[in-house]
Amino acid sequence: MSSKESCRNELRTAIRQLSDRCLYSASKWAAEQLVGIEQDPAKFTPSNTRFQRGSSSIRRRFRTNEITSTPPTGISYVSTPVLEEDEAIHGDFYLLAKSYFDCREYRRAAHVLRDQTGKKSVFLRCYALYLAGEKRKEEEMIELEGPLCKSDAVNRELVSLERELSTLCKNSVIDPFWLYLYGLVLKEKGNENFACKVLVESVNSYPWNWSAWSELQSLCTTVDILNSLNLSNHWMKEFFLASVYQELRMHNESLSKYENLQGTFTFSNYIQAQIAKAQYSLREFEQVEVIFEDLLRNDPYRVEDMDTYSNVLYTKECFSALSYLAHRVIMTDKYRPESCCIIGNYYSLKGQHEKSVIYFRRALKLNKKYLSAWTLMGHEYVEMKNTPAAVDAYRRAVDINPRDYRAWYGLGQAYEMMGMPHYALHYFRKSVFFQPIDSRLWIAMAQCYESEQLHMLEEAIKCYKRAANCNDTEAIALHRLAKLHRELGHPEEAAFYYKKDLDRMEAEEREGPNIVEALMFLATHYKAQKRFEEAEVYCTRLLDYTGPERETAKSLLRGMRIAQSCFPSMDIEHFHP
Repeated sequence: MSSKESCRNELRTAIRQLSDRCLYSASKWAAEQLVGIEQDPAKFTPSNTRFQRGSSSIRRRFRTNEITSTPPTGISYVSTPVLEEDEAIHGDFYLLAKSYFDCREYRRAAHVLRDQTGKKSVFLRCYALYLAGEKRKEEEMIELEGPLCKSDAVNRELVSLERELSTLCKNSVIDPFWLYLYGLVLKEKGNENFACKVLVESVNSYPWNWSAWSELQSLCTTVDILNSLNLSNHWMKEFFLASVYQELRMHNESLSKYENLQGTFTFSNYIQAQIAKAQYSLREFEQVEVIFEDLLRNDPYRVEDMDTYSNVLYTKECFSALSYLAHRVIMTDKYRPESCCIIGNYYSLKGQHEKSVIYFRRALKLNKKYLSAWTLMGHEYVEMKNTPAAVDAYRRAVDINPRDYRAWYGLGQAYEMMGMPHYALHYFRKSVFFQPIDSRLWIAMAQCYESEQLHMLEEAIKCYKRAANCNDTEAIALHRLAKLHRELGHPEEAAFYYKKDLDRMEAEEREGPNIVEALMFLATHYKAQKRFEEAEVYCTRLLDYTGPERETAKSLLRGMRIAQSCFPSMDIEHFHP
């Protein structure tokens, strides 16, 4: 059996098993990867290739090497998903409970299975109780919430579930789905180390449950934790590692993993979306935009990950494209957190910040842990000069994900607005620690060092140098480096950065006062250095302007001609033996 056929058969069986246990997110993920596997050319038909056509152009555009084999990750340690137990006797009760579960009547489903002892029945009963507790917790949060949706509501089923699952896992034959749920409960109770061990055991015994991998990923907050995991070899591990690398800001490693996986999952929309998100973090917006456009052509009703696409359109100030995307998601599924976030970005780009906040709040009503909404709402409060609300929103974001550099950066901005540069500096340092390749963060920290209260210009220079090395698209760092060196009495360094800034402005065909400032300084500096030919070049360029700089240039030229006329000719006769 070929490697692709093996993956295909494993996923087909896993999809049925996951769906049977109501793990619908994991089942959907597995089904998307199943369709993403390239079909055998001999079996191609219009019906089974229609879904796969769209992403091929992305693959051709962004893949450097064609990979045609399964990623070299070792052999599969479970050749096919586990066999189902014989539950013919009690199957009718399970079918009834599953029907109640699908109708979100979780306690009713658990009650039906109260006397059932089969593994599937025990899992579904415990999972139904867990979701019943989550449902009640959400209701209490709505009823009792304070400012910015804060609430102390908890899932009241966790204690009894932990007790039961702990006993089951100790005394019974281990079931990977019990372990998944046990790990989920332990994580919710804050016992993260033990949860990590339990989830590793779950994915090692049943690797096709992406929900278990996702929970494990959320616990891998450092590279050391990731390296400590004792994971068996399987192709699902490659998906996990790629995802964790992305969360840990190891974007190049993540991209490498996803490109390897494309050898088997050639048409996976999930992989394409993850590649786009990694490139978004690397600020490669042009490539990201192309990938998302192709994704939407292939899957026009997709809402998942489209909030990232809206961030790209917002950054590029593409009003019409963002408006079209907002209209599209409204018509597809208006009350999805991602949809609300996209609409919020649209109103923010239009400058309607109050309306934008309404939609970000709506997104948080739908998902309290929706990180982007907290961060973007904080940005809107900063625009509205409501710094206390901005600080609260950013703090909620870092509570959800302490590695979110955007929230740390927002906190720095908020405290800078409140005139507290020492606090701002602390948060800016946090942001550059998690995203050291973003020039905006280094510039913000440099400007904080420049503030009147700190006035640490040497430290500011170090930050601007880092920004200049990080592809400073806004062209701030070089100009500030030149000005700071000028203020500190370092004319050679100032001339170096003014010249670099001038060269960049010419290459980008930009005009403005910065060009005049650079020409004026360089003309004056080279005149003082008696490098008259170079000074004359800059003065001549200043003559093209109509302001006072034109008269200054004329004065400098006159002065240089007088100085040159007073010099003796550089002739051999002037030198005595």
